[in-house]
Amino acid sequence: MQLTETQRHYWSKNLRITAVLVAIWFVVTFVVGYWARDLNFEFFGWPFSFWVAAQGALIVYVGIIWFYAWYMAKLDQEHGVAEEE
Repeated sequence: MQLTETQRHYWSKNLRITAVLVAIWFVVTFVVGYWARDLNFEFFGWPFSFWVAAQGALIVYVGIIWFYAWYMAKLDQEHGVAEEE
């Protein structure tokens, strides 16, 4: 099956945003968690490194999910493949 130019454009934008969001996920999950142990001060009674790992990452994950859903809905409408509501 041959893809049209519009389909190619849609797919490349989808892959690009997915790669960026996976890179952000990787940094938040592994890089920040690794370096957070060097943050040695109290934040609301807990070590700041614990706060970053336990709370900050979850906020970023929810933000990633929200942004992907919003971006893909916009991209779907732009390319005429949005679901009818």
